[in-house]
Amino acid sequence: MSDQPSDASSRPETSPESGDAVESASGSAPEPGSGVASGRSGRAEAPAKTPARASTRSVPPQNDGPDVPKVPAYLQKTPRPDVWLRGGQPPPGVLSRLRPPPPPAIGPATLWSAFATALLSALLLGDGVGLNLLIVAVPAALGAFFAARSAGRRLRPWTAVWAVGGLALLTIPALREAGWPVFLAVVSALALGSLALHGSRSWPGVLLGSLGLFPSAAAGARWGWHGVRARADDSRGRVRSVARTTAVAVVLLVVFGALFASADAAFAELLGSLTPDVSVGDSPWRVFLFALGLLGALAAAHSAAAPVRWDGITVRPGKPRSRGEWALPLIVLNLLFAAFVVLQLVVLLGGYDKVLEETGLLPAEYARQGFWQLLWATVLTLVVIALALRWAPRGGPGDRTLVRSVLGALCVLTLVVVASALRRMDLYVDAFGLTRLRISVAAVELWLGVVLVLILAAGIFGARLLPRAVAVSAAAGVLVFGLVSPDGLIAEQNVQRYGSDRAIDIDYLKGLSADAVPALNTLPEPLRSCALENFQRDLAAADAPWYSTSWGEARAQDILEKNAVQNHGTECYGLGQEADEREGYEEEDSYDPY
Repeated sequence: MSDQPSDASSRPETSPESGDAVESASGSAPEPGSGVASGRSGRAEAPAKTPARASTRSVPPQNDGPDVPKVPAYLQKTPRPDVWLRGGQPPPGVLSRLRPPPPPAIGPATLWSAFATALLSALLLGDGVGLNLLIVAVPAALGAFFAARSAGRRLRPWTAVWAVGGLALLTIPALREAGWPVFLAVVSALALGSLALHGSRSWPGVLLGSLGLFPSAAAGARWGWHGVRARADDSRGRVRSVARTTAVAVVLLVVFGALFASADAAFAELLGSLTPDVSVGDSPWRVFLFALGLLGALAAAHSAAAPVRWDGITVRPGKPRSRGEWALPLIVLNLLFAAFVVLQLVVLLGGYDKVLEETGLLPAEYARQGFWQLLWATVLTLVVIALALRWAPRGGPGDRTLVRSVLGALCVLTLVVVASALRRMDLYVDAFGLTRLRISVAAVELWLGVVLVLILAAGIFGARLLPRAVAVSAAAGVLVFGLVSPDGLIAEQNVQRYGSDRAIDIDYLKGLSADAVPALNTLPEPLRSCALENFQRDLAAADAPWYSTSWGEARAQDILEKNAVQNHGTECYGLGQEADEREGYEEEDSYDPY
């Protein structure tokens, strides 16, 4: 195309054989000696005698731009077909389905929340656990919220359930001094927090999503570093201003705080109890806690902005079996369960003494012998149900009715087995007292019964919510287990047994946590002082700040300050260790792994 199309179009139309028309249209000057008349001569030679082919040969090619050299064919790169591909592009792999899109740049609110989490971790977590875990978790949760909002994620109901449940579990360290329920609560809180960030709903998503913070640790650190560098380059003046302001505020607080503390002893005591005790000797430990808090907060924020799609992992159902092949083994198992349940009902309705007479077992032996077997029977039943659902027939409504009927009957019969196991544990505890091991396995058996009820409900209303419902039930069980104070229940039950002229193991009770002090404080002397002497010595030596002191420990300190223990000397040795001879059975599992 010509650079000036308006000039060519304004000229008179001429025949294609005219050389003037061709050259004027091309916009180029006539070559000398070409036989084309000059415009100044006033006359033109006969162009009709010139063949049309000659005139067309003189037409120069139109050039729209600069000349581009042609690339030889042997140098041209053409994509070669992949000989391994059949039927087009392959489907995306598992990793590509799980990998999240890159998150947007980290915002200032998220950065400040991560820094606050790291600073609080370094200042508060070095003296133990208590309310400080909840204090540290709050800015980390805010940072994750800010990151999710910047990425366009909305707060969904299940996300709120996981988040509130995780924060509620972190209240257990602030309430209980016992380490084992605190450990369960902290682990469960981390799992619920990860589920809140990823929003999983399937079985693989719920199981793997509870561990989802670990893959985001390195990515979160890089994400935060890039954000810090970008903001430092763009706002060096503001960074200096913030640093100066912080330094001035710290200097003012130190100077005037020291003056007021030296002027008033009460204010000095209050300031000392509120201020974290930071010494030079534990600086490496504080630096480690700072880095741990920073990495954890950045990992949580990165997961909130770019969650891993754990729900992309799909488990293919097994090959469906025929009705007879699938149902016959389960029907036989149901008949076996039914026979056992009928026997348990007979024993419950009055045949208990006859069974003991025929078997020659003592009541405690009968109870102890059956609990563990029934616990494993419950666990294996859940495994059988999971495998049966994998290979269940899926032909139509008739198959669905068969599956619901057979598995529903199995769940109902297993619930009776759960009740029988709990009854046996109750008999065993009544004979020998409550321990940490016994209350733990009883709680697990009770939770398995809740899972069976949820499976029954899923068979009626659908299984879409079953994975999340099971996770909620587990977290709720851990929360309730911590709130009821298991060590306090153990001490209270053993004290009640002693009031009923039963034996009491003082040595075992002395190994409990400070949560047991209120119950042990009701024992008569010298048992009370013998049971509490270790607690008074340990609490007197403890110098934990307020944020790492649990409510159970503070209550025990208050009780022992009001009513100190008495020194009974050697009288405490062997006291309360006599065996319970009235049952005629010596307990074999005196060793408790807890």
